[in-house]
Amino acid sequence: QVQVAESGGGSVQAGGSLRLSCAASGGTFSNYAAGWFRQAPAKEREFVASITRGGRFTSYADSVKGRFTISRDNAKNTVYLQMNSLRPEDTAVYYCATPGYALPADYSRAEEYDYWGQGTQVTVSA
Repeated sequence: QVQVAESGGGSVQAGGSLRLSCAASGGTFSNYAAGWFRQAPAKEREFVASITRGGRFTSYADSVKGRFTISRDNAKNTVYLQMNSLRPEDTAVYYCATPGYALPADYSRAEEYDYWGQGTQVTVSA
């Protein structure tokens, strides 16, 4: 059973930076794709970024492209989300997830991911 746990959330002012971490256990994480999603109050959960199992290919939501960077260190079973130039509209609970396999049909669909963390709050003030 794969488990993932996020850390690194917090409160920052607009323009600031945060780095989220997602630690995985219970499986061969280096074999799995991974992604970050977020959910703001009264909004649907939305895709933020994804990364292939080896880390070679990444994808991003248009709203974060150029500001956020997803990466992974398979030796540490950890995925990261570096968030720069944060905006108030980035305020949300951020979730790490993995489908538990290498090749989801659509990396941006939450339905492709079976294993989710509890989430970490990111609050950006104007």
